[in-house]
Amino acid sequence: MFYELRRYTIRKGRMKQWVKLMEAEIIPFQLSMGMVVSGSFTAEEDETMYVWLRRFASEAECKRLYAKVYGSQHWKKVIAPKVDRLLDRSTIVVTRLVPTAQSVLQ
Repeated sequence: MFYELRRYTIRKGRMKQWVKLMEAEIIPFQLSMGMVVSGSFTAEEDETMYVWLRRFASEAECKRLYAKVYGSQHWKKVIAPKVDRLLDRSTIVVTRLVPTAQSVLQ
């Protein structure tokens, strides 16, 4: 098992719109496709930073879910255009994390 920590830079003045999009559309859609979203966060002192955490049981599951979500027509036609208006894709940072033995996120 591993987690994927995703850090995004949201365009200035668009954080409220971004959080609404995440909570009303992106997260529910990804959950419906089988993704496990463990957390969603804004930064207290940076109005452009958004971070979220997803969990995968294996590399195979990760690849399967990526293809299912990002290859879907709903993602390509409905969600992706909205994302592009709010998120600076060039700044996306994705870090894979493996919980330690004492982590509550085991």
